[in-house]
Amino acid sequence: MRIDRIDIINVHNPFNHPFTTSFTSFVNRDALLIKVYSEGLVGWGECKAFYGPFYNPEDNGTVLHVLKNIIIPAILHEDIAGPAEFIEKFKYIKGNRLAKAAIENALWDLLSQRSGKSIKTLLGGTQDEIKVGVSLGSEKTLDDLYRMIEKYLKLGYHRTKIKIHPGKDIEVIKGIRKEFGDITLTVDANSAYTLKDVELFKALDEYKLQYIEQPLGECDLVDHAELQSQITTPICLDESIDSYEACEAAIKLKACRVVNIKSSRVGGMYEGKRIHDLCVAHNIPLWCGGMTELGIGRVQNVSFASLPGFSELAHDVAAANRYFEKDITIPMVDITDRCTIIVPDETNGIKYTIDENAIDAMAVAHWIMK
Repeated sequence: MRIDRIDIINVHNPFNHPFTTSFTSFVNRDALLIKVYSEGLVGWGECKAFYGPFYNPEDNGTVLHVLKNIIIPAILHEDIAGPAEFIEKFKYIKGNRLAKAAIENALWDLLSQRSGKSIKTLLGGTQDEIKVGVSLGSEKTLDDLYRMIEKYLKLGYHRTKIKIHPGKDIEVIKGIRKEFGDITLTVDANSAYTLKDVELFKALDEYKLQYIEQPLGECDLVDHAELQSQITTPICLDESIDSYEACEAAIKLKACRVVNIKSSRVGGMYEGKRIHDLCVAHNIPLWCGGMTELGIGRVQNVSFASLPGFSELAHDVAAANRYFEKDITIPMVDITDRCTIIVPDETNGIKYTIDENAIDAMAVAHWIMK
């Protein structure tokens, strides 16, 4: 595939409801969209970074620099066979996985168009639909949180996940269990705790959580292993799993019993597939994580989550209207009456097109490189 031109479009899309985590509160989804022109075709990718380095070291500013000044100049007017060759070509760039994934995702889109095969088929996906869970941010009051939980339970979401941080943890979980009984419940700490909080996590065993997501720091695999050895609730690693090698180390150390793969966090769907295969080989349950994506990233998440190892647990790949009034695909990603999302492939006729008018309306900056 000869790369003729690449556009980077910065868009702002307001959230329906502020999304609050242990590190910040998001009012708008500030995203970079990547538009790759290749021999008459156009492939789209979406960078999953945020406006600041909150989730991991990258943000939209660093991604823009790496794309504009390093990656794009090196591939313009060059032939790239596909995602695997792209990843190999830029393995000399340390980290910056969200930046690489933004281009890699667009190459999957181009490869799909050229081959006439869906991304699901190209990846080796086997599932026709994926189960959807809901991820809820911190709310001002417990009553506000209860209303949100009740809303999504009525819609049939298969798993409820809430954000916790020191001061908003065990009492919140205790209240949810009292209010809603034995619903499938998980918590996400976004690295807000340390091993000094081991007694808190021992206490959480009582509440039969499906798993505790990323309780400790992203580099703390040894401490996660120690914590997992002292509690019965499975630990799920998220930020810690940023590469195949990191996942391999986590498995060897017994630092977790569940893994969340956000394909962009690990550098793209190619590397995500390698991690998926590793976890399947070691019988580690998987689920596909979300980063409040717009439609381009959301649709690609759905395709990625069709891989066979993702069949057991619900995913953070909700309907688009969970986050936004308007989105950038036609149609917007939606759930079925079974609270699943159908995976687009060659046989079911489901197709998402890019709403460029919506992108233009949300755009705040545009860079063209050719």
